[in-house]
Amino acid sequence: MRIIAGQFRSRRLKTLAGVRTRPTSDRLRETLFNLIGAAVVDSVFADCYAGSGAVGLEALSRGARRAYFLESHRAANKVIRENLAALKIEEGYEILALDVCAGLKTLERKGVRLDLVFLDPPYQASEEYDRALTFLGASSLLAPDALVVAEHSKSYTLAENYGTLRKSRTRTQGDATLSFYRPVAGALRLRSGQATGLGA
Repeated sequence: MRIIAGQFRSRRLKTLAGVRTRPTSDRLRETLFNLIGAAVVDSVFADCYAGSGAVGLEALSRGARRAYFLESHRAANKVIRENLAALKIEEGYEILALDVCAGLKTLERKGVRLDLVFLDPPYQASEEYDRALTFLGASSLLAPDALVVAEHSKSYTLAENYGTLRKSRTRTQGDATLSFYRPVAGALRLRSGQATGLGA
């Protein structure tokens, strides 16, 4: 696994051994960030169910101002720290070794506002999608133009709405689907054919 683009382009990343985590593939990660586009620059990014931290690290490489890694698995947190150290990233991040909803509640209490959120729980844990998306759709965590992206099995369909979150589009690649949500009041758009966020 490697960083696709940005400051740390082509740098290799450690992954967690075993089957407890399922890293987002390089190809799917590239598709994700191509669709997010320039919205990642100077953003506050949350990598939920972070695993090795590859998605949050990609966001930092591409210019995110701050990344939060939410991951309750101790061995995964160790890998995230090792990857951060290998890239010599010393600031602009926080690791929350908590259940994702507990971590999101902690961020909300701190007054954090998230611009981009990526969710990638185990595909079989359908209740995790509902828990996290429902919480986000009812919280004050999201900036007005925030974008929430959930990676899931293409055989599993997420709801169209979770509180204030509305599905704006999906993209399927191989066995995985990315579902994109934004607050109803938000409006991330594609302008003049160039990605500055995600339109409907």
